[in-house]
Amino acid sequence: MTDRVYLYDSTLRDGAQAMGVDFNLADRQAIAEALDAFGIDYIEGGWPGANPVDDAFFAATPKLKKAKLSAFGMTRRAGRSAANDPGLAALLDTGVSSICLVGKSWDFQVKKALEVSLDENLKMIRDSLKLLKDKKIEAVFDAEHFFDGYKANPDYALSCVKAAYEAGARWIVLCDTNGGSLPHEIGDIVRRVTTEIPGSHLGIHCHNDTENAVANSLAAVQAGVRQVQGTINGVGERCGNANLISLIPTLMLKLGYKTGVTPEKLTKLTHLSRMLDERLNRASNSHAPYVGRAAFAHKGGLHVSAVAKEKSAYEHIDPALVGNSTTILVSDKAGRSNLLAQLKKLGVDVRDGDERLPALLKKVKEREQDGYAYEGADASFALLARRELDTVPDYFELLNFRVLDERRYNARGKLVTMSEATVKLDIGGKMVLTVAEGNGPVNALDSAMRKALGRVYKRIKDIKLVDYKVRILTPQEATKAITRVTIETEDKDGERWTTLGVSPNVIDASYNALHDSITYKLMKDEAKG
Repeated sequence: MTDRVYLYDSTLRDGAQAMGVDFNLADRQAIAEALDAFGIDYIEGGWPGANPVDDAFFAATPKLKKAKLSAFGMTRRAGRSAANDPGLAALLDTGVSSICLVGKSWDFQVKKALEVSLDENLKMIRDSLKLLKDKKIEAVFDAEHFFDGYKANPDYALSCVKAAYEAGARWIVLCDTNGGSLPHEIGDIVRRVTTEIPGSHLGIHCHNDTENAVANSLAAVQAGVRQVQGTINGVGERCGNANLISLIPTLMLKLGYKTGVTPEKLTKLTHLSRMLDERLNRASNSHAPYVGRAAFAHKGGLHVSAVAKEKSAYEHIDPALVGNSTTILVSDKAGRSNLLAQLKKLGVDVRDGDERLPALLKKVKEREQDGYAYEGADASFALLARRELDTVPDYFELLNFRVLDERRYNARGKLVTMSEATVKLDIGGKMVLTVAEGNGPVNALDSAMRKALGRVYKRIKDIKLVDYKVRILTPQEATKAITRVTIETEDKDGERWTTLGVSPNVIDASYNALHDSITYKLMKDEAKG
């Protein structure tokens, strides 16, 4: 099999509709950049005009090297021309090269939801897609509830997708919007559609309400479609969307399809999956196929012995192909190999027999027991490793800090909360004391540290904190819970790194993460000379 399948990611829109998911602008930009670097063909950025965050993203879109950025919207409203429709105008104003329009293809919804005639809906589809074609924009048509519509009235459902195709849509995407279809139904219906529209112009968009979104998507590809829509980790409304993290390796490694993801990039799959979980401030699913920490984990007894002799008998793929690794739960051998792989990525040259490795491995395991999670905090891991194996310069030493919050009414009678931090540092044998105010205790602490360190290390003025997350590790302890703080920092060159701190005191955890962030910056710049 050598056919090309195009990947369309809708994490930033469909994923944002999931319960508990709230992407800020920094999240959206970082996710888009990660998807682009990974090899995704289309990245749906959101619905311009629907909310301020989507508007802000399209006003400050990241520079993508490969992927096409797509904006999402709907066909023109009834009673308006496409050229005078405000929704379509907002899409065109984004300046993107690809636009996805959703339209009805189920006669029931046309009559009940849109309250227009079946013919008027066809005109709405034609007019909208023709406008995009005339503007030389690659058009994607999402046929909403297509499979339900086909089951109810196949002739009308087909007339909707044919109208879009004939009007110039590059992709006609068949949507299982309520996630109720099964693989055999998807396959049969897609094969019927391919007699009217070439499979090279068809896509599939499945929801996961029966836990069949991945299977349905694969059935559609095997029936002829050549675009697959989904989200990272399957995040989405209700039960989620088709999980691209499972779909991509299955398409490539099991079925032999080509995608925009190279074999080399596929090794970043696990990192991509866990990156999103870190962004969402939630624990990764240990048992997720391909990328979970337990996906290639083996416990004691005869099974482990067999794996050591012949892994292929117990692992359906080489885990390294997707950036994961075998874990033998009763032995530290797998832990050691994982550690060596991480050190190699960091440029730390350590041999397998290095006598310092056991101590580092023990330290990592102790830290993880305490709540540290280095998977999403490479900068903190790099510092931990170098402290154990090499020397990290003591750029500064904290003598003490104090943070005060004052909540009061100001002179105008407005309730305000002010934060003030005092920091005493030893910098090269010289004690430096500074005080700074900030928008909250962490900002005040950060400002005070920069104020003190900036007198000696001028280059820390170039960095800025771009993300800050707190995760409660022991919720049973309520307000006494242990917290993990994760900080993402960016320098003037656009390089980003992530650090973390763990403590029962959220300010102390924040300081630890800030200390690592600044130390990593100083060490990185020193290495550059």
